[in-house]
Amino acid sequence: METPEEAVENLPKPVKRTPGTGGVSDLWKKDDGTPTKRATGPWAEGKGKPQGVGKRWRGWYVGDDRKQHTKQFRTEVEAKAWSDAERAKVATNQWVSPDIGTDTFRVVAARWFKTKEGAQRKPKTLVGYHSILETLVLPKWGDIPIKEIAYPELSAWIAGLSVSGSQAGKGLSASRIRQAHQLMGAVFNYAVRAGLASKNVAAEIDRRNDLPETPETEQHYLTHAQLLDLAAAVGRFGTMTLVLGYCGLRFGEAAALKRKDVGDREITVRNSATYVQGKGIVETATKTKRTRRVPIPAPVWEHLTPELPTEPSAFVFPSRKGGHLPLGEYRWAFDSALKALQDSAESKHQREAVESTDMTTRAFPAITPHDLRHTCASLAISAGANVKVVQHMLGHATAAMTLDLYGHLMSDDLVGVADALGKAMVAAQRAAG
Repeated sequence: METPEEAVENLPKPVKRTPGTGGVSDLWKKDDGTPTKRATGPWAEGKGKPQGVGKRWRGWYVGDDRKQHTKQFRTEVEAKAWSDAERAKVATNQWVSPDIGTDTFRVVAARWFKTKEGAQRKPKTLVGYHSILETLVLPKWGDIPIKEIAYPELSAWIAGLSVSGSQAGKGLSASRIRQAHQLMGAVFNYAVRAGLASKNVAAEIDRRNDLPETPETEQHYLTHAQLLDLAAAVGRFGTMTLVLGYCGLRFGEAAALKRKDVGDREITVRNSATYVQGKGIVETATKTKRTRRVPIPAPVWEHLTPELPTEPSAFVFPSRKGGHLPLGEYRWAFDSALKALQDSAESKHQREAVESTDMTTRAFPAITPHDLRHTCASLAISAGANVKVVQHMLGHATAAMTLDLYGHLMSDDLVGVADALGKAMVAAQRAAG
């Protein structure tokens, strides 16, 4: 049994390196040229050709992290080539530490999620992030080191989500798949910025070719007469329906409206009430986090004034219990009224067909409360409102968003502009002649 002194003496000795940024070392020789313990055969005793255990040559270099990195090779040429290549990457700022990306996706995602909590994201947004992580992303990628997630596997996984991506084994919707990809991209982007990954592999996914297209949602609009009929049929929510249809508020914005937010024929939209799973109805800032003022048409104001509460902090459209109005409570009255109006329109249409009279009754469209915002935009545009006015009324972040949604309703304006330009051109030609 060796003594403690001998044990210390027999410990592997660190191989001295030539000062500098990199180089090559012979693992079978000491600095004085004598064989190391890895040398074997007669050469270990100073005779014969070099022999030893394991790869003989070690390449080394100093990275941007100021640490020495090494790798063993069979030949000196291979070791030198590797060392030179890595030093060149360091010199040209292309070097990536081999230690980057060893954390699992679960660990990195948890750090990313904390940054979103600190950024004061809306509770519903955070719940959405958590749901996608727990049900879709982490079961597949959670325990895999982030540097081992590659494009082929990620692309194949995304393609499979449309077939059997849900926990029940059914395909996911295009929007849900795009949300999962977007979340993974956000986590990878955070990892790159934090020095936890060398690249954002989710960015390699082609959104046009690798992700399913989200089907365009059909918009429904009511005429003035249909909107008034609906307001008359929803009972105690008649005034609220007029406000949604003529002022363009989102349902959550109307549900959060307080007496102090209503001035003389004007609504100040500050907050929105949204249902959050596990927390109930939560009041937050508007979707764009901006306050806006919306005028109230005189006939709507006449309906609203008698119903306004006296207490400044009281809700304008409360639930039966006095708190925030749940969407479900409004939907019950809304859907019942809609069904009655659709049945009535269909009966009139059939009667007109039997009596061979003019077919003047239009089918009442199948709408949702959100379609009242589309109705407001349609009626405003038909009344001559321009894009910026509609943008402000609806609270869109940009005029481009408004144009994307309602640009097709402005086609008549384009014809009018063309006619006006033509008339101006003719007048100019006459003046010149």
